[in-house]
Amino acid sequence: MSSSTSHKIKSRTTGNDVFITPRKLAKLHIDMIPEKYIYYNAGWLDPCKNDGSYYDQFPESVAAEYCEILEDEDFFLRDKYNEDQVIIGNPPYSILDAWLKHTLECNPDCFSYLIGQGALTTRRMEWIEKAGYTITRLHLTKVWKWYGMSYIVLCEKGEDLPQKITMDRTIWREDPKPETVAVNITLKITIDKPVEKE
Repeated sequence: MSSSTSHKIKSRTTGNDVFITPRKLAKLHIDMIPEKYIYYNAGWLDPCKNDGSYYDQFPESVAAEYCEILEDEDFFLRDKYNEDQVIIGNPPYSILDAWLKHTLECNPDCFSYLIGQGALTTRRMEWIEKAGYTITRLHLTKVWKWYGMSYIVLCEKGEDLPQKITMDRTIWREDPKPETVAVNITLKITIDKPVEKE
């Protein structure tokens, strides 16, 4: 990426937060959630559903819910905090501080976000630690056309939990848009009429 493009991204004054996570990457992210959080009726929340790349792939046994501002389901106005054991998704980067603080207020057992590599700052890590969480998994990945590298950050309640750092060399691409195909159909219909007897 050129330095002028980088500068434009860093200095923009309005957020451009609609970045759809490729479905295969969302599935990889979901599969990183430890088994102990995947049980019957466990509360799982996708706080920014958009096209459902996370929500649609949640384990079948969990009680899946979502928020989506475009559907008037605002994560910041959600009142079911005690029901969310797992919060997972790709949050809007332009309001990441407020998003992370609200996630910590929701007090889930586990939360995991896909964020830009530069977004995992010391200050944010301190907030996570002070709220009683440990970053137990950090996975480095790359999504085509997204700025820089990205982290999947997995946080669990508790101190001194085992930590793991991983990476993949896949360059994840956006899901292809469904193609519309025009089909011309010619039908020949023959109806046999019964012959009337006189």
